[in-house]
Formats: sequence, C-alpha cells, structure tokens
Amino acid sequence: MAAPSSVTERERKYEIVAGSGVPRLIGVAGVENQDDPVEQVLDASYYDTQGFRLARAGITLRRRVGGSDAGWHLKLPVSADERQELQLPLGGDPHKVPGRFRRLVRAYTLGEKLVPIAHLRTDRFVHRLAGAGGRTIAVLTDDHVTGEAGGPAARLDEWRELELELDPGTEPGLLEEFGRALAEAGASASPWPSKLRRLIGDRVPAPPHRRKKPTAGEVVLTSLREHYGRLCRADVGVRLDVDDSVHQMRVATRKLRSTLRTFGSFFDERATAPVVAELKWLGQQLSPARDTEVGEQRLREQLDGVPSELVFGPLRRYLTRHFAREAEEARARAMAALTGKRYLELLRALDALLEEPPLTAEARKPAKAGLRKPLRKAARKLSRAQAATRGLEGGELEHALHDVRKKAKQARYAADTVKPVYGKKVRKWRKNVKAVQVTLGEHQDTVVGREVLHHLTVAGHGEGQNTFTFGMLYAQDAGRAERLRERFAVEWRRLRKGPRPGWLG
Repeated sequence: MAAPSSVTERERKYEIVAGSGVPRLIGVAGVENQDDPVEQVLDASYYDTQGFRLARAGITLRRRVGGSDAGWHLKLPVSADERQELQLPLGGDPHKVPGRFRRLVRAYTLGEKLVPIAHLRTDRFVHRLAGAGGRTIAVLTDDHVTGEAGGPAARLDEWRELELELDPGTEPGLLEEFGRALAEAGASASPWPSKLRRLIGDRVPAPPHRRKKPTAGEVVLTSLREHYGRLCRADVGVRLDVDDSVHQMRVATRKLRSTLRTFGSFFDERATAPVVAELKWLGQQLSPARDTEVGEQRLREQLDGVPSELVFGPLRRYLTRHFAREAEEARARAMAALTGKRYLELLRALDALLEEPPLTAEARKPAKAGLRKPLRKAARKLSRAQAATRGLEGGELEHALHDVRKKAKQARYAADTVKPVYGKKVRKWRKNVKAVQVTLGEHQDTVVGREVLHHLTVAGHGEGQNTFTFGMLYAQDAGRAERLRERFAVEWRRLRKGPRPGWLG
C-alpha cells in the first residue's frame, strides 16, 4: 500500500445554541467573503482497542465515507489546536484497519486488536472564508451530528457544533482572532477535543490524578510517563522517516533508563532491572542511525569552512556515497528492532510498570524529603567521574571525559525530574551541569569525528581519492578537542563553586 498523505490540521470546535444561525465572519482576520453553505453528508466508523488506548493518547482512527477527503484517517496530536492527519484511500476490507496504520500505532496499541468503537453521521454545512483575491483563509462548518457508541451499554447522542479550521497556508495565530469573533457571536469553546471524545468521553480511563503534595514516587512516575509518551510519539515519526525522530526516540529511551536507574530505590528492582536492560538494548539499536546523521552533518559543515583550493577531488560525492550506505544500514537496523517482538515486549513491560508501579517504601515518602537522596547520589557520581580524569592523557583521558559527560547527563535528567518540587533551588546547579554536559558532548563529537575521518582517509586512499583534506580536518578536530578540555575545566570550577542547595553537597 502507498505511503499515507499528510496534512496539518489547525482547528477549534465551538458549542452553539440550538436554532441559532451561523455567525458571519466577514471583516475578521482578513475575511472578505463568506460563501454560502455547501452540504456534505459524512459517515464515519471509529476504531480503537477495547481499552481505548488510542483515545487515551489523543489519537483518532476512522474510516469515513462522504465529503472531499473520504478515506482512512489517522489523527495524531501536535498541540491543543493542531493535529497531524495521515490519510489513506478507501479500498480493501472496509471492516479492517489498513496494515500501514496498524503498524504506525503499534507503540500505543501494544499489539491489541483494533475494533469498531463508535459510529458518527454528520450533516455538514461548509462555509468557505475567503480573503483578498479569493484565497481561502479558513473553513467554518456547521455540523449536525448523530453518534452511536457500542460496548456493554449502547449509547446514542445528537448535537450541533461549529468547527473553524484554518487553511494550511494561513497564519496559525489567526485562530485567536476567529475565536474572539465567534465568542462575541454567542459561540463558546467546546470542552471536547473531538466528536469521538464527546461521544465516549466518560468511557476513556482518566489519567492519574496529580495531588498538590505528591509523594516522591508520584513525582518520578509523572516524569516517566512523560518520557514514555515522547517515546511513543517518536516511534511514529521513525516509522514515517520524519527528520530528527530517531534522535527524539533515543533521547526518550535514554531518559527512561536514566530515571529508572537514578530513582531505582523507589521501585522493586526485580520489575525494573529487565526494563532498564532492554532500554539499553533499544538505545543501541537506534544509535547507528543517529550517529550517522550527526556525523554527516558535522563533516559537511566542516568541509563548508575549508577554502575551495584545499578541497581536492570529488570529496562531497564520496561522502554522499559513504553516508548513504551507512544511513541505509542504520535505518534497517532501527526498523528491524521496532518491528520485532523484543521491542513490543519492552513497550508492554513499560506500560505495565506505569499502570501498576511496584513502589517501595522509599517512594511513599513526601516528595521534598524523598527526592533529595537520589539527586545527591547523582551529583556525587558526577564528582567522582571528574576526579577520575586527573592525571590521564590521550585516549584514556578521552574515555574518562566521556564518562563524565554521561554522569552529567544523568544528573541533569535527575534535576529535571525533581524540578517541580525544588524549582529555583536546583535551577542554577542544573544549568551549570548542562554546560559541562554540552561542552563534553562537543568534545566527544571530535573524538568520534576523528575516528570517522581516519576511516574515510584509509578507505578513500584505497579508492584512489586524494585524502589530504580529511587529514587537515583531523588535525583541526584534535586542536578543537584541546580547547574544549580547557573550557570544561573552567565550567567545572563554576559548577563546583556555584550555588546549590546545601543538602546537595
């Protein structure tokens, strides 16, 4: 099946008093003409798991007949007013979700079967809102909806709503102007994000309640759930081959693993240890794809800074061939992991861990008291890693600095987790930790970059390439590494002497 088409929806829904007319919006946001209504009859069947896993994530999956965009639609949330809509044409079994969409939402369904959960029939009256020259600015629809939801007890409902959707080329900020005009005309913002949620809202399990004074474990669980949500969203992006999605997925994976390790005393280790190990495995499967992206971008930027008279031979074509092979192999490795059973089992284990967390007595302590020890432990690990670099040189020093970078990243992630509790008290310390991490990240880029340049030099020489330029870039990276180590020394003193809570040590 062909790849789905994609559009970005920017829209808001509004309640309207029964029997009232459709507001006139001429003069609002540049609208010069409001077309007479065009009627459409839309018939849509909605699919989800029995436990409403898609709805809980704000995702809508439907098969719709009628209107200008009949087909299978998968809507993914981007922000409160924005959703990415993927579309596939009608065809095949009308009662079976296309395999392409089933695979895209696998991180959310965890392999559970997608079944019909609701049916909506909409009698829609479409008003095109046009500006100068007849350009479409937005579309205002007057929807008369009849909904039916299945389940243990069938539900029927009818309602009327307005929907204001911006044209893709319209400035997103105009939603506010339209919203004010509709409010003045008597419409009110709908409390529901979609027609489906209006119909089945009370059947969808509510997210965990956040108390004003949470326990230490509840703070950590909130952080873990956020990272897990980002992992699932990035999963869809990787499958669609969206730019930066591999990076986002690897970051979410790293944060999940780091948080479970830093706050490990809050959980039964028998439940979390296998998850931590599998998260490490997932990160390893994603690393080549991300490393290839970073390596190519960095090397091309370095080449752009070299005077043309010092670039010998068709080096850029050589790099294109090299990195294309690397990228293809790395993506194949990542996709093999994402489509395999091992990854699915990891997702199920994470879901179970968050649904029924195996908390210990440490996790039940008040947040302000319970979160201090894990953060202090992360800070001490960072200090020990820095101390271990003293007296080292060459490759040993580079390896030790990479360990400092990893410990700084863990400390920063820990600070991010506890930030809702300690706020300003850890802000400056976290900022200084991040500065150390960023500098050592750049340093590690020079280490990896030199390894890549060495490989390219040897391989290029074997193919008859003039590799002088690669050797020059290697020397530049070595010099940059030395300057970054000097910068790290300054930033470490700032971190050591800078403000921090007294209990952090």
